[in-house]
Amino acid sequence: MRPNYLAYTFSLGMGYFSLVFIIPVIVACIYGDFNSILPFFTAGFCTAVTSLVLRKIIKGVDSINDIKKGEGLFAVSLCWIFAGLFSSIPYLFYGFSPINAIFEATSGITATGATILTHFDYPNTLFFWRSFTQWLGGMGIIVLFIAILPQFAIAGRQLFFAEAPGPTEDKFTPRIKNTAGALWKVYFGMTLLDIILLRTNGMDWFNSICHAFSSVSGGGFSPSDVSLVGSSNVILWILCFFMFFAGASYNLQYRVWTKLNPFILFKNEEFRVYFSIALFAGLLLAGSLFAHQNYDFVNSITHAFFQITSAMSTTGFCSADFASWDYTSKAILFAVMIAGSCASSAGGGIKIMRWILIWKIMRAEMAKILHPKAIFNIKIGKYTVPKEILYQTLMFVSFYFAILAVSGFFVSIIEENTIVGLTGTVSAIGNIGPGFGKLIGPLGNYDGLQTISKSILVIDMYIGRLELIPFLVLFQKDLWHIK
Repeated sequence: MRPNYLAYTFSLGMGYFSLVFIIPVIVACIYGDFNSILPFFTAGFCTAVTSLVLRKIIKGVDSINDIKKGEGLFAVSLCWIFAGLFSSIPYLFYGFSPINAIFEATSGITATGATILTHFDYPNTLFFWRSFTQWLGGMGIIVLFIAILPQFAIAGRQLFFAEAPGPTEDKFTPRIKNTAGALWKVYFGMTLLDIILLRTNGMDWFNSICHAFSSVSGGGFSPSDVSLVGSSNVILWILCFFMFFAGASYNLQYRVWTKLNPFILFKNEEFRVYFSIALFAGLLLAGSLFAHQNYDFVNSITHAFFQITSAMSTTGFCSADFASWDYTSKAILFAVMIAGSCASSAGGGIKIMRWILIWKIMRAEMAKILHPKAIFNIKIGKYTVPKEILYQTLMFVSFYFAILAVSGFFVSIIEENTIVGLTGTVSAIGNIGPGFGKLIGPLGNYDGLQTISKSILVIDMYIGRLELIPFLVLFQKDLWHIK
């Protein structure tokens, strides 16, 4: 590892991230909320100074074109961690404790949606910031920089796949810079369409923007203390549509938009499985709500598909207090939380592609018992999956559940509550948001947890957003060999 390259890359990232704080300052001016200018100006100033000081200290580096993969992984991890830390500064001005500020900011930037807010008596600027950080984090701050900044053009490949490793490296345009730009075009277009549809169906501009930011990003923060409870069915179905596609591959959506052919979606194996699980689980939950919760037919269908989509895309919005639902309904929701979203999406979780590969690996191994001399190639569509991708998938899933088990065990012990420990950890590492139970459920919050529990969950949110790989690389001794 070359510390000067690492520091230079980090300084570039933080330098451009400091410009993000201009947006909430503008929002504060629009709403006449002049008391909110100082918090965001301070955060932007601290971020910019950090970048400038590093640039002054660093010698012998004026480009990151030859950055190596390990350095890229480390740099991306640092950028995300410090983006969360600098994003927490404004919260301190509103009376948040340091751990609560870090928790809320991390939940925002990782598009998790778990909140510590016990009341919602804050200015609009802060609620805008919460949703805006989710929108930035949903697609990825490094992906944004690669798309618009020339400094990241050549080194973009290492940074792109460090931020969004996924089970496969799907580079669908000749240059990574073009890929990043294409992703952000689809992402921005979906956001704009979401805002317009929400506004034309009864939401005011502010709520339309905040909910669009949080739905397209798979985030889940809402300016309301009851999320979407009480919203019209039309609003719920609009958000259901955008949450569903937030959990679908944006690479795939780009092809659909460029070729104007929606049938491309169903030619993709991962999307077919994602769609089938959502459809089956939605119908199953609708039947459970109709039978056990006394919902009528329309509300059973609406709330079932909204909550299944919210959980599967790891958004975390709620249209009802599902903590009060029957055991069967909650079990169905928990199952789709584990399933997760698609690769190259804004959603979190293990990802459907990895479950497909795990199933195919298991099927191949069972077949080998009967045919020990046979050679079985595992394919996705027409393409054979390389063995290194299969090994990475097995490693990912193993470490995912290992981290989940360890984190869940310690949080359960600290909080003396297994439901909080298990569902809180699943929610954090899957970037989902609410857990189960009254404390951290859909209408609850994480404020009542111990400081050490919040710290564990903050780490889990970062691990889930970066999909473990950059995190695990940090523990390789070869990376720490200074050159």
